[in-house]
Amino acid sequence: MLCSLLPLQAPAQDEVEPWVVIDTRQQALKVMVGDHIEQIFAGISVGRGGTAKQRFQGDGRTPKGVFRIGWINPRSKYHLFFGLDYPNLDHAERAFASAQIDFDTYYQISSAVLHGQTPPQNTPLGGYIGIHGLGSNDPRIHKTLNWTQGCIALTNEQIEQLARWVNVGTRVVIL
Repeated sequence: MLCSLLPLQAPAQDEVEPWVVIDTRQQALKVMVGDHIEQIFAGISVGRGGTAKQRFQGDGRTPKGVFRIGWINPRSKYHLFFGLDYPNLDHAERAFASAQIDFDTYYQISSAVLHGQTPPQNTPLGGYIGIHGLGSNDPRIHKTLNWTQGCIALTNEQIEQLARWVNVGTRVVIL
């Protein structure tokens, strides 16, 4: 009888843990719990080169895809920095299949991912992609153009509010 009162299946962890969706067209970052929007941060900035499914070192593009927060730097020159696990396996497989990275680079990325480590950040696909604040940068520039080298930027106040929701392991979807 007691068994009939228990749910058949516990909710997946991602359904109850906060996650982030970044809508680069609307320039908004949304904190989600399940399919419910908990908080919206408007007026974000992305890479000065726009967005792309495939990014390369120095192109200024923000990579699209599904990521996890891999590390947090609370002493970043950008106030706070939430580093993403970019390049991930999806990006490495796509780049290897199109001969944009060699086997050694593909192996280094895939090995790190499969072992739960931060992927190498110095490959032809670039690295050090994350979500950060402005630091001491001019807020007027942030309001008028996309200025990052591929990251997602919020104001310092917004990044502090976001910090209440996210941790290492938080899922981040960039559309």
